[in-house]
Amino acid sequence: MTLNTKCLAFIFCVLAISQVVQAQLGFSHEIGVVAGPVQFRSDFGVRNDSETNFGNSGLGIGLVHYINFAYRADCNCYTTDTYFNDHFKLRNEISWNRTNLEHLGTFVEARRQSDDADRLRGHTAVANNFDIGTQLEFFPLSIRSFQSYGYKIAPYASLGIHLTAYNPNVETTYDNGSNDVGNVADANNFLSAWAPGSVDPASGAAFSMVSSVGFRYKVGRLADVVFDVRWQYYFNDWIDGLNHNLPSNKNDDWLVWLNVGYIYYLN
Repeated sequence: MTLNTKCLAFIFCVLAISQVVQAQLGFSHEIGVVAGPVQFRSDFGVRNDSETNFGNSGLGIGLVHYINFAYRADCNCYTTDTYFNDHFKLRNEISWNRTNLEHLGTFVEARRQSDDADRLRGHTAVANNFDIGTQLEFFPLSIRSFQSYGYKIAPYASLGIHLTAYNPNVETTYDNGSNDVGNVADANNFLSAWAPGSVDPASGAAFSMVSSVGFRYKVGRLADVVFDVRWQYYFNDWIDGLNHNLPSNKNDDWLVWLNVGYIYYLN
């Protein structure tokens, strides 16, 4: 299945589920925007190194849509008071994140004077990802009480799945002496320990697991501000255009996203 077919099929499924829920059950809706810094954890740099983690940081932004099971849009009234209706929301999202990546840490320090150190210093990339997916959010406190100003802060946790269309951009400035500077298809331009084919800037699609913890803060009758931290694990190791397959490469690519957003209640 091609990238475009996967994306279109997943978008159709998410929209179809949302439309069926709306049409059959009449639940209310919320829309909003979220944005914030992203730490992209990939094969660049050194694992658990603070310079790598903070240096390979980018930005994410998303449009979100919620189905609120606690309130009915067709009658402007609360739904049947069940535990699920009062403690869960369905979140649909379209988002984009971009991170500039470079090799940081001990292996590229100035004291390292070798061809491989120069290869690492010359190798950079951009992780560029478009996401669409859905999450189920759990609110331990009553959603009804929060909407009626019973309290101003509503913590939550969520779990879901996204489809990511990734399109990395890879560059190298290393000169291997063969007049092939900048050729990302030449394995001699990259770390000698990596097998040929470890660098591949091809675009593709991958599913990912998404989990968040955060809270909403009520700023108006029909408006909330949201703060959360997201962990997103891709079931693919090519999101950054690098998969070196060394013993140290224990995980697929993943990210941490700290975001702030504004949510508006439509009904």
